[in-house]
Amino acid sequence: MVIEFQNINLGNEENQIEEDIIPDPSFEQIESLHSYAKFNISPLESGYGLTIGNSLRRVLYNSLEGVAVTWARIEGVLHEYATIPDVKEEVAEILLNVKNVRLRSDVDRSGKLRLEVSGSGKVCAGDLMASSDFEVVNPELHIATLDSEQAKLSMELNVAKGTGYAVASDSEGLPIGTLPIDAVFSPIRKVNYSVEPIRVGKHTNYEKLIFEVWTDDTISPVEAIKKAANLLIGKLFLFTSVDDNGEVISDSTSAKIPHELYNIPVEKLDLSSRTLNCLKRAGLDKVANIFELQKSELLSIRNFGEKSYNELFDNLRKFEMLPAELDPNINISDDVQQDIIDDNVEEDKSNEA
Repeated sequence: MVIEFQNINLGNEENQIEEDIIPDPSFEQIESLHSYAKFNISPLESGYGLTIGNSLRRVLYNSLEGVAVTWARIEGVLHEYATIPDVKEEVAEILLNVKNVRLRSDVDRSGKLRLEVSGSGKVCAGDLMASSDFEVVNPELHIATLDSEQAKLSMELNVAKGTGYAVASDSEGLPIGTLPIDAVFSPIRKVNYSVEPIRVGKHTNYEKLIFEVWTDDTISPVEAIKKAANLLIGKLFLFTSVDDNGEVISDSTSAKIPHELYNIPVEKLDLSSRTLNCLKRAGLDKVANIFELQKSELLSIRNFGEKSYNELFDNLRKFEMLPAELDPNINISDDVQQDIIDDNVEEDKSNEA
């Protein structure tokens, strides 16, 4: 018996192959409003929504750096239970208000804020006198109320950088008259995430991660997500450098970077304000971060050109922080190096002229 098959549609096989191809996960911002944003990450294999969502949430809450007031000195006040003449609020209430001052900073060092007000009226965070290193992002925040024209409030605040939350009791050893304040370093106000099942072609075992982030306006939600993801990548990267014997393989670029350079802040390089601010805005806070990027990647940083690049590496050499194997000039031939020197001499002569 012979069975004949006629008009066989081979296109079904092609359609089947197309349905079996699962697209790579995509990151989409579906809502944005000032300090709030909502993201959608999909499609994810079953279980990855919870894994990624919970990990990012923990890092966002606990590991992102922020700036906060850590202690205060108020003229004429020795302890937090005191009162100030002609000031409506007690000292304890003033300290609670100061705790909510939100600051933005591009530097790692601590600093001071001053408050000098007199006469009747309301005192807000915008009345704080800050250096160029710090910016008050909620100037409308109420701090105190002065009830008479004779009222005076003089205050000094210490500002520091940190992560998470530091309770005032941790500030031991402060002199009398220095009032410790609970420091809210975290720039994250709230994080929500949910995982929903989705269908991809004929497959029903995929997920969509919906992620919501609220910040204090010192950082955007997108920047917060990027920093949290980079922190996670940095921790997990160690596991990719382990051989079958459990020993770390040291043939990567990072292995060429001396360990002591990892914790040196870029402020130690004595760079110009323009160059330093470019690096800080790009998240290059440590010297080791610089060596992880190619020249093209550094030059792609906004306002960071050849002049800034040359200044950066000149100062790295000056402070002996540039390993020979990472020096961009080390592989340049003698003739080319001599040309560079000649060009610099000619440029100096033209500038003098």
